[in-house]
Amino acid sequence: MCGATGEVRLDGRTPDIGAVSAMAETMSSRGPDAAGVWSQGRVALGHRRLKIIDLTEAGAQPMIDPELGLAVCWNGCIYNYKELRAELSGHGYRFFSHSDTEVLIKAYHHWGDRFVEHLKGMFAFAIAERDTGRVLLGRDRLGIKPLYLSETGDRIRFASSLPALLAGGGVDTGIDSVALHHYLTFHSVVPPPRTILRGVKKVPPASIVAIEPDGTQRTTVYWSPDFSRRAERADWSERDWEDAVLQSLREAVERRLVADVPVGCLLSGGVDSSLIVGLLAEAGQHGLKTFSIGFESVNGVAGDEFKYSDIVAQHFGTDHHQIRIDTARMLPALDGAIAAMSEPMVSHDCVAFYLLSQEVAKHVKVVQSGQGADEVFAGYHWYPPMAEPAAASLDGAVNSYRGAFFDRDSAGVASLISDAYRVDGDPSGVFVTDHFGAPGAETGVDRALRLDTTVMLVDDPVKRVDNMTMAWGLEGRVPFLDHELVELAATCPPELKTAHGGKGVLKEAARRVIPAAVIDRPKGYFPVPALTHLEGPYLNMVRDALYAPEAKERGLFRPEAVERLLADPNGRLTPLRGNELWQIGLLELWLQRHGITGSAA
Repeated sequence: MCGATGEVRLDGRTPDIGAVSAMAETMSSRGPDAAGVWSQGRVALGHRRLKIIDLTEAGAQPMIDPELGLAVCWNGCIYNYKELRAELSGHGYRFFSHSDTEVLIKAYHHWGDRFVEHLKGMFAFAIAERDTGRVLLGRDRLGIKPLYLSETGDRIRFASSLPALLAGGGVDTGIDSVALHHYLTFHSVVPPPRTILRGVKKVPPASIVAIEPDGTQRTTVYWSPDFSRRAERADWSERDWEDAVLQSLREAVERRLVADVPVGCLLSGGVDSSLIVGLLAEAGQHGLKTFSIGFESVNGVAGDEFKYSDIVAQHFGTDHHQIRIDTARMLPALDGAIAAMSEPMVSHDCVAFYLLSQEVAKHVKVVQSGQGADEVFAGYHWYPPMAEPAAASLDGAVNSYRGAFFDRDSAGVASLISDAYRVDGDPSGVFVTDHFGAPGAETGVDRALRLDTTVMLVDDPVKRVDNMTMAWGLEGRVPFLDHELVELAATCPPELKTAHGGKGVLKEAARRVIPAAVIDRPKGYFPVPALTHLEGPYLNMVRDALYAPEAKERGLFRPEAVERLLADPNGRLTPLRGNELWQIGLLELWLQRHGITGSAA
């Protein structure tokens, strides 16, 4: 887990090493253990390293293989690297390190662009060919690792974080009006390749981008989960599905133990993280370090779920750490959490993960986490209505999903933003309709699960985990996003997933591993009471951001809309119980924190 960056010149000039070094330096928290820069011909690569596999200098990056004429820098972990290394050795390849980085180089040389199909893991990479100048960029199937791009007529830059690109300079920081519409409509999700900035794009998940020697680019999608039923599984019973899910998750958890440092686990007390702890214990992880976080209660909102995490920790005899955060730590942490965001993320969970990661990083460098189970196994409240007759048609499914998930319609967006940022039509609605209408998902539930697994999950919970853990040099691994588990779950009949209040098949499988008290509890969320109800210094922070000179000059929002929200700061909530004032305040806070002064597109 690291920070990777680089530049590819398109005009025959040599790369700007100073810019590449500056971009790498901004990611020192992602890779606090080592740094490196390499340049040859039209390509320069920069890297910050977090040592997880092969702790020696032999695993340093950028890694150069002079025999094969290849250079690589990347971010992530290849869980099956030992198996691939053995296979490639059988093909005559010689290895000079014990790192998964070198396996990437040899795998690319042997299989070409399709080498990504052999990888099991999370990754975002750049591979450069010394003799041709060809560069291949790529991202893992579920977008667990990020990769941002900034392109001008004479060069392409890439980095593991958006702020890193800003540090390199020369970025068009104008606001992308379509992305703004997505942010204010699609629950702050901006689907790739867009970001909130005109001059920055992101490589979509499960995609590779080839930059050819003549400067042409080609993007290829190499994986897409099929959300339809399989004939060979038509006769499976509920028990068969539970067996298959449990075995697949067991393999996913065991894969994510690959490391040359200890691996811990975040334990919220919910089914998902508890099941991971149970399977880790089953795999022989004695004395496993587990971590839970709790906050002070505010305005009657409970701030912790230690009752349930304690049950699991005691049951499996883990080395458990309760991390209690008093309110005084929250406000200062907000600035750090916003600084760590590669894109504006409205979820209250961000500051919780930021503070949790700060404490966990004092004990371990790698943790497994339960993110993704709700999207993969239908744990949210909007999935069961998608099975109703009204959601059987494409239009019905779109309307049902929008009613539950969208923060506002286009008229609501128009009443909030200034005319300079308005867009024609309803790009967010069109995006969802097109996604729902693509082949491979025929029921309303399947359509929603496919969208959430491949888009919403990537640009909300997954990005949150990456950004907040990496802010403290902590590697987060997410077994529920093992692509083989996702493929299996996608083919599972929707009624088995939506049963028992959601995640039915997972809950029933979990009964064989973890205490029933954790499974049968009411569904909980990561509570951050101080941000759920805006008041005092938190409200002042939002007000100051929205009235700041930069905000007034940018003119994103209609003054009367801002005044209306500030007059009743907790009175307007989105369908998902998000605070409308926090949503617009967070966007301005993020733009100002990163020194972005861009205006309308």
